[in-house]
Amino acid sequence: MPRNRSIIMLSVGHACVDIYQGAVASLVPFFVAERAYSYAAVSGIVLAASVLSSVAQPVFGLLTDRWAMPWILPVSTVLGGLGIALSGLSGSYPLTLVFVAVSGVGVAAYHPESARVARLVSEGSHTAMGWFSVGGNLGFAAAPLMVTAVVASGGLRLSPLLVLPALAGGLLCLPALRALRRKTALDGSGTTAAVGTDDKASFLKLSLAVVFRSVVFVGLSTFISLYARQRTGGGTAAGTAALFVLYMGGALGSVLGGSLANRWDRVTVARWSYLLTIPAVAGTVFVPGPAFYVFVALTSAGLYIPFSLQVTLGQDYLPTRVGTAGGITLGLTVSIGGLVTPLIGTVADATSLRIALTPLILMPALSWLLFRTLPEPTAPKPMAAARAKSSTAGAPVTR
Repeated sequence: MPRNRSIIMLSVGHACVDIYQGAVASLVPFFVAERAYSYAAVSGIVLAASVLSSVAQPVFGLLTDRWAMPWILPVSTVLGGLGIALSGLSGSYPLTLVFVAVSGVGVAAYHPESARVARLVSEGSHTAMGWFSVGGNLGFAAAPLMVTAVVASGGLRLSPLLVLPALAGGLLCLPALRALRRKTALDGSGTTAAVGTDDKASFLKLSLAVVFRSVVFVGLSTFISLYARQRTGGGTAAGTAALFVLYMGGALGSVLGGSLANRWDRVTVARWSYLLTIPAVAGTVFVPGPAFYVFVALTSAGLYIPFSLQVTLGQDYLPTRVGTAGGITLGLTVSIGGLVTPLIGTVADATSLRIALTPLILMPALSWLLFRTLPEPTAPKPMAAARAKSSTAGAPVTR
């Protein structure tokens, strides 16, 4: 299977699993409408999806560094969908938390191994990794449309239908995995070669930048549907449109980020992106009316231009632990922001959503400051490094 086709298949699988990260925020207005949950209560649901996911992703990353586990991609995709599908069936708040947490574990298991596989298939190409990331963006963007189409017509009792993308995604990633298995059997590049020295200090700074990005993205995605109604005077459609724009803008940002990184280095592209995101978030919080959607789109693009670049940067900073690096930069970037959403929800209940969302303007500024201190690493492409290692092992020793 050609590289581009394999990346497309993996990207589609990425879309199918990230639908369920977007589905959590998409279900928030329906939980409020049908179950009269407060801002703090719906923040707890987002937290449930985030806590286990945040803890589990580094664990799965460590496992991926030790053993290749491509089989976990279809299994984790189905698990992510099953949790969301069951979350609407019970009126019990604790059970809802459990089901959403199960979905979070499925998503957590998916990302480290998918980042490792995508790095092998892409052979280190920033553009190919950008397209892989686009799948996740499209999954996020599809989530509000899918949830609204299913739940708005028949209520939360129809939530079991939401498992269908997970079943499709689990099946779609199988051809790419079979092709990768055949390819690695031929060239001996089944794992990323442990070439280079880990730069733990730079990886820590990168991870902090990822955390700050996560806080603003998850904070907005959790409350943007409710906030859009206030800022535009619209109803459910206005909220769904805002969430769709927030997620869809990420698809453009990811492709643009990979292209820009081919012209300038990744650190420079990410640094400028975060700098331009500061006024975009401010406009999202303070500008009313139709212009609100413009600033949501700019915020989304600004937050996602660095997205795939952060994944490859992390893997280059930790060349001997690419699974761990992928789990943190690709998965933690979404999940850890949920740890802050209960605080945002509590402040919103006590004051207003506008006041609660205002501190998010600071987050991209902190990411920008951190990227000003990061170096641009250089690392061999994974396949090339593996082949070089194989060739060296088979060459005669000369003196």
